[in-house]
Amino acid sequence: MKLVPHEKTPAARGWIRAETAAQRKRYKEIEHRINVTLAPVRERRYREFLERIQSRGYHVTYDQLRKIPDAEMPVEPKRRHRVVF
Repeated sequence: MKLVPHEKTPAARGWIRAETAAQRKRYKEIEHRINVTLAPVRERRYREFLERIQSRGYHVTYDQLRKIPDAEMPVEPKRRHRVVF
């Protein structure tokens, strides 16, 4: 089976290059915001969640709460958190 050759005009190739550059710039900005700017907020939310499930618990069924003992708490990984969208 032969593929149909697609010829791009110089204007189309220029548009593709410009669009690719713009998308990479947007990606870098979003990645920086997620992984650097919002990292302290994310860490605070993690900490609050872990405190909440130890003190208040979480719903096992409709009206039953189960508190998580210290032995069952997850250990924070040594690696850096990386959020990918």
